[in-house]
Amino acid sequence: MSVQQKIDPQTQENTSRLTNADVANKVHNNAKLVRQNDVTRSLTGRALRRGEVVETKDGALVASTGKFTGRSAGDKYIVKDAVSKDTVWWENTNSLEADKFDTLLEDMLEHAIGRCVYQQQLFAGADAARRYSVDVFSESAWHALFIRHLLIRPTEHDLNNFVANVTILHMPDFEADPARHGTKTSTCIALDFSRNIVLICGTAYAGEIKKSVFSLFNFHAPDSDILPMHCSANVGKQGDTTLFFGLSGTGKTTLSTSAERSLVGDDEHGWSKDGVFNLEGGCYAKAINLTKEGEPEIFATTTMPSTILENVTLDPVTSELDFTDKSVTENTRIAYPLCAISNRVKSGMAPAPKNIVLLTADAFGVLPPIAKLTPDQAIYYFLSGYTAKVAGTERGVTEPQATFSACFGAPFMARHPTVYGQLLAKRLEDNSANIWLLNTGWTGGAYGTGKRMALKTTRTILEAALSGDLENGAYRTDELFGLQVPASIEGVDTDILEPEKTWDDPMAYRAQAQQLLQLFAENFEKLRESSR
Repeated sequence: MSVQQKIDPQTQENTSRLTNADVANKVHNNAKLVRQNDVTRSLTGRALRRGEVVETKDGALVASTGKFTGRSAGDKYIVKDAVSKDTVWWENTNSLEADKFDTLLEDMLEHAIGRCVYQQQLFAGADAARRYSVDVFSESAWHALFIRHLLIRPTEHDLNNFVANVTILHMPDFEADPARHGTKTSTCIALDFSRNIVLICGTAYAGEIKKSVFSLFNFHAPDSDILPMHCSANVGKQGDTTLFFGLSGTGKTTLSTSAERSLVGDDEHGWSKDGVFNLEGGCYAKAINLTKEGEPEIFATTTMPSTILENVTLDPVTSELDFTDKSVTENTRIAYPLCAISNRVKSGMAPAPKNIVLLTADAFGVLPPIAKLTPDQAIYYFLSGYTAKVAGTERGVTEPQATFSACFGAPFMARHPTVYGQLLAKRLEDNSANIWLLNTGWTGGAYGTGKRMALKTTRTILEAALSGDLENGAYRTDELFGLQVPASIEGVDTDILEPEKTWDDPMAYRAQAQQLLQLFAENFEKLRESSR
């Protein structure tokens, strides 16, 4: 059964509640004007005339998201009903009563009265047999343009036969009432998995829209034997697919966007028995410290008309962009359609992976820069989803702090991580893939003492893995972590491959490594207990 069949609105448990079609009809009835499927040029012009964005000299658009410059994880809710009560990972999210959701829905529909609303009808899922048909209604032109960039645009024929099975109501100017709507604050991202209706209010951070689609996909996909993945993907010249799993700041987008390999997508994919498919039609790349030399393909998109530069600083005098400015947020972003990347897989689909790369930025400075994993080790590190926060990134962080995000995307995983771990294990049984742990973090000491792994070095190591150069080479077993580490890689200092040798104090290295091992063990035990 396909994902699309699984979320058919006709199967909704309570037919007295509003359906996707009902919501669309009410928006059209209430709004002063609904601009349906405006093209990019039209949305750009309207966003500029409404003062929602500022245009750069190249025609890109700088947008501010106000006080929210990232996701509001504590304000995300899932309706607890017959469909979700026994399947959702409730330890990972807030629950919302169905009647509170319906009250919020009615109030947001009333908010649309007399307003101009932008409707975009889009697809999520490059595989036509497994895609969503998504109706997005927003009171903001630039947000409508954002999601037009990020999802897949139907053809004219598709639009003539378009029937939405997912509806997103995006009203950033509307504020939830905790007493009336059952929320904690005036901000709310609420998902109803029975009807696949999403409500977003009280925040202008655009990433909430795209991640709500991913959350829906994560809930429904396992029922269709599809592994939903928070990963990027690309394909080599020999047709070999590589997946890159990783949390923010580990290099997921940077390393998958390469002149030598064709990009499938930078963030969200599904892996079915037929192969890998992109959920999206665009990219949402981090912009902080972006340079033309370091990431030329991504940098080029910043000079393209209608690219959205979220919270990036624009000099009002010179109209120059400052990608180093963190005064608003470190989480500056660039939103652009995949067609901006010339070296891409136009179908958004690829064969099952030959290589899977699990990325981590180890600020403890103890993990090797690369290790080849057994299937069991792959599941362990996948379920752990490890990286590290460093001093200065958050208030109160004065030393490296381990961060474990199950499946490298816990905030979007609606089900318990073991569900996705079992699906990955099944895929690995059916497909022989090389699995690598790639550390893009620190060497020569922890953060503050050592230094970050050079991007050039990481690229050299990655190329050796993907090209097959490491297939038959010699390996050593890391004494502490039990990982298989290449003994040598052409063009890479052999000391870097043995982290202990890069530290001035071997005893300090071992103490730091033992601390990280203990944190891994404690996190995995918590995960094990929560699955019982």
